[in-house]
Amino acid sequence: MMEEKNKNYCVVFAGGKGRRLWPCSRAKCPKQFIDFFGIGKTLLQQTYERMCKVVPPEHIFISTNEEYAPMVKEQLPDIKADHIMAEVVSRSTAPAVAWATHRISFFDPEASIVFTPSDQIIYDEDAFKEDIQEGLKFVHDQDTLLTMGIKPTRPEPGYGYIQVGDYSQKDRIYKVQSFTEKPDRDFATMFMESGEWYWNTGLYLGTVGALSKSLNVVLNNVYQLFDNSLKVTTIAEEDIYAKEILPSCPNISIDLAILEKTEDVYVKDCKFGWADIGTWHGVYETSKKEKNNVVIDSDVMIENAHDNVIKLPKGKLGVINGLEGFIVAEQDNVLLICKKEDSSALIRKYVNEVQLRKGDEYI
Repeated sequence: MMEEKNKNYCVVFAGGKGRRLWPCSRAKCPKQFIDFFGIGKTLLQQTYERMCKVVPPEHIFISTNEEYAPMVKEQLPDIKADHIMAEVVSRSTAPAVAWATHRISFFDPEASIVFTPSDQIIYDEDAFKEDIQEGLKFVHDQDTLLTMGIKPTRPEPGYGYIQVGDYSQKDRIYKVQSFTEKPDRDFATMFMESGEWYWNTGLYLGTVGALSKSLNVVLNNVYQLFDNSLKVTTIAEEDIYAKEILPSCPNISIDLAILEKTEDVYVKDCKFGWADIGTWHGVYETSKKEKNNVVIDSDVMIENAHDNVIKLPKGKLGVINGLEGFIVAEQDNVLLICKKEDSSALIRKYVNEVQLRKGDEYI
């Protein structure tokens, strides 16, 4: 008797520039490619190892930028060349999902796919594996789309929120009622207290068929070309063609494409612990505190200082007194000392100003 083929696949997003964690995340080496916490593995390597426990390693694909493809190959030497999709120009995650879905359809047109960012911390990986596998079974059986939600533990303005609707009668899975991106703190508090809203983890699951149908509506000018116009029949042809058309794609995230513009989408109430470490605020909120300060792989002496997040290079000693609620971060040729806020607006402001006034070498 032949063993049934595993139809579960994974796509890891690893193309972002990570500017919200500047200056430690730099354009030439963004956060997913660095050992941010000093544990001996980069965020991308941690994500890959985590997903190898959920789907077969040969079913894992990486979505990145051409500039970062060499780093992907260096850090994940087991990934085959045709499992790396390197965009010429970054166009957010919806076009990347369209390309990845099309690529995986070459290997299995009936595949179920989980898409994951590479800048998350997952607590309780056994629960994570169970939740993802239940989710993959659900999308396979229902031929639908699913996002993974986490019950909020604090009013977090930096996350997206998903409102649950009708119960599906399966595995704590509900219809998505509505979606809100990064509310202010008052609304985030209201969402948490209502019990109806979940954090959006950025983990999405869907079948090739359901993803194609949804993306054909949102990105019809792109996805129809993929499927119909040139009759792309090989991966080599597809790679050339994708790099021609992706720069003209709308810059839309998969969050908006699926959660706001697709009717038939579900959310799962997940049991695993989760944290987004895409921002300094997120890093502070989710990390272990030492006298109310977060010190990340750094040598520091602290006195009369509270609520700070500190990351310094190896070989540097930080002596900090009297600071409250600041980011202190140094990498290469940039030292940042900046007030820590709920949003990343201030970091984005300084990144743009530095790039304009000082040049790309500081970004």
